[in-house]
Amino acid sequence: MVVEGQQRIIPKGRTFSVQYSLPKLPVPALDQTLKKYLDSCRPLLTDDEYNTTLQVVNRFRLKEGPDLHKLLEERAQKEVNWLSEWWKYWAYLDARVSVLINVSPGIFLPRQNYRGLKEQLEFAAKFISGVLDYKTMLDAQTIPVDTLGGKPLCMSQHYQLLNACRIPGLKTDSHICVDPNEPSQPKHITVIYNNHLFSVNVFGDQGKPLSIAQLSSQLHNCVNLSKDAVAPVGILTTMDRTTWGQVYTDMIKDKTNKESLENIQGSIFVVCLDGPLPSQIGNPVDVAASMILHGGGSKAYSGNRWYDKTMQFIFNPDGFVGLNYEHTTAEGPAVIGLSDHVLDYTERNQDTGATTSNAKAPQLLHFNISGKTQEAIDKGSQEADVAANDVMLRGLFFKDYGKNFIKQQKLSPDAYIQMAFQLAYYRIYKEPCATYETGSLRRFQLGRTDTIRSCSIASLAFTKVMDDPSVPGAKKVDLLRQAIQSHRKYTDDTINGQGIDRHLLGLRLTALEKGKETPGIFNDPAFRKSTHYQISTSQVASKYKAFLCFGPVVPDGYGLCYNPQDDELIISISSFNSNSQTNSDTFSTSLLKSLQDMQKLLANHTQAKL
Repeated sequence: MVVEGQQRIIPKGRTFSVQYSLPKLPVPALDQTLKKYLDSCRPLLTDDEYNTTLQVVNRFRLKEGPDLHKLLEERAQKEVNWLSEWWKYWAYLDARVSVLINVSPGIFLPRQNYRGLKEQLEFAAKFISGVLDYKTMLDAQTIPVDTLGGKPLCMSQHYQLLNACRIPGLKTDSHICVDPNEPSQPKHITVIYNNHLFSVNVFGDQGKPLSIAQLSSQLHNCVNLSKDAVAPVGILTTMDRTTWGQVYTDMIKDKTNKESLENIQGSIFVVCLDGPLPSQIGNPVDVAASMILHGGGSKAYSGNRWYDKTMQFIFNPDGFVGLNYEHTTAEGPAVIGLSDHVLDYTERNQDTGATTSNAKAPQLLHFNISGKTQEAIDKGSQEADVAANDVMLRGLFFKDYGKNFIKQQKLSPDAYIQMAFQLAYYRIYKEPCATYETGSLRRFQLGRTDTIRSCSIASLAFTKVMDDPSVPGAKKVDLLRQAIQSHRKYTDDTINGQGIDRHLLGLRLTALEKGKETPGIFNDPAFRKSTHYQISTSQVASKYKAFLCFGPVVPDGYGLCYNPQDDELIISISSFNSNSQTNSDTFSTSLLKSLQDMQKLLANHTQAKL
């Protein structure tokens, strides 16, 4: 049974207690969106470019815009959420790029104290037990409703993390997720070791989760059955979706392959048991985070994965732990909610007690690899090697100060960090760039995200003068505070359903759906420039010293994710080695100095007020 959004989840506990009373996502006023769009383009354009765009936008306002807007409002009347289904396909399932680096984020969790294979398996068993504990709470709907600014949030994403899988297709992918009320609930997980895939039961006959000791024994059995590495079937899930779709269509003609693939798709989640880190020069944290993001290529662990599964938990014998998730159905905060719960659980170090039933032995999943499939595995291995080698990923643990200092200045930590990103970029490139920050729409039923455009007229006014010795410090503080205030306002508008990017997307998709010509506003160079996000960012907060990481969204860009702690800021920085203009180390150095200089500026001008 496929769960589409929230429809099949019957409220029976507190998790879904307010789900159906959440408001529907509004359609913002057209004039408001177009004005904000022009303002967001202004810092990126010359005067002549801006005047051209002004004419293009005015034409759209008078010509196609009102009719498309009316059609979009009609859609909003009929749908629970006018955006969510479109977004799932447009942003994810219709996209043909590989999910590796481009789509699926990694989450680096704090390094654990265990060392060696035996302790690795014991910790993995404890972690699995924690995930099953979370699943039990999800199924019983005892997880509290998430809130933002005191307002309840949509919880449907939490029900798309487990029992879920993306399935490749030739033109578009599909997605399955087993309903928590379904009698045929999966009782197994997928375990991967040395590229071997196993179906491992994690529930006993009476429907209770196995004990930690039993889970550990199950993992030991998998390891003992797979001493030697085999052809990495999992590497196929790193390929572009059309190629993988073609290979998949061919593979499932074979009964054994079909059964094995369906077993993986129907499992609760995937556990990846890796070997030691590859002997690369560099900070072990950066190398470990890279393994979590992309597996390090075919000679490391990219084949020891199944990237179609929504949740993959990754364990290394030297205490490095993380997870990788397929992005179609959920954002980072829902995933962090799960991982925070599991880390709490592992710290309590409790065994759930032995179950009364015997555990069914792990089942090795077999594949009949044709010559054609082997060719695809070889090609996928080469492509994964190139992709993994192209990412420069760095973790910055900034310890000078954290959220507390920023709050003492009566400033928004999120907006402050965004201005540090703007300053760091401006100092390197001497110009601003289009910047994407993820804004949550979970205040609305089935809400996903909208864009917070962090580069603004106000942010550029600040970054241009920060290093100008002729501008008084008090003036710089005023401009910094104005930039932060402007960002805060944009953020508030966005999370309250008044963003511009998804509204514009809705108008564009409405034209497409109705067979109308693409309006000129979307072919204007300013639209391309303002959506060519050379900085793509997201705040994913955890109480643990964890960080989420993802690849840049454009070839000449950076991917930045941050977890602000009280006295520390944890930031991941990614760029592509193949682009000569970007470098994560250079950006990290510039960001470090920007954060230090902003603190000094505020400390030296504490009396400066707007």
